[in-house]
Amino acid sequence: MGSDSENERNAQKEREKKKLLALAPIAKPLAGKKLCKHTLKLVRRAAEHKCLKRGVKEVVKSIRRGNKGLCVIAGNISPIDVITHVPILCEEANIPYIYVPSKEDLANAGATKRPTCCVLVLSKPTKGEIAKEEQEKLKGDYDQVASDISEIANSMF
Repeated sequence: MGSDSENERNAQKEREKKKLLALAPIAKPLAGKKLCKHTLKLVRRAAEHKCLKRGVKEVVKSIRRGNKGLCVIAGNISPIDVITHVPILCEEANIPYIYVPSKEDLANAGATKRPTCCVLVLSKPTKGEIAKEEQEKLKGDYDQVASDISEIANSMF
C-alpha cells in the first residue's frame, strides 16, 4: 500500500489534470507552473496593498480610464464570452496580460472567496500611498512578471 504523501501527490496531479482539461481554447499565452506561481504571488501582494482591480467590470473600467498595469485572466471561465473582449482591450492599451489555469486560485491570491475571472494589478494604488520599501518590492515583482510575460508573448507571435 502507498503512503499518505504518495496518495496526496496523486490527488494533486489529478487536480492539476482537471484544471488543464477545463481550459478555454483562447487561453493563450498561458502561464507555466513557475510563472503562474510568481504571478499569483504578485496578485496576493497587490491585494494586500490595495493595488488590485477584481472582476471583468472593474478591469474594463480601469483599462478604459487609462490605468496601466498587468492583467491576469483565468483560463477556465465558462461561458468564455464573458472575457473574450478583455485581451483585445489590453492589446489596444499596451497592457501585458497572461492566463492562469484556475479562477479559484486567482480568487485566493486576490483575497476573495468568490472565484474571479480576471484581475488588473496596478503599479501603484489608486487611493493613498504605501511605504517606499513596499512600493519598491511591489514594483520589482511587477517588473519581473511583466518581463516574463512579454517574453512569452514575443515567442508566440
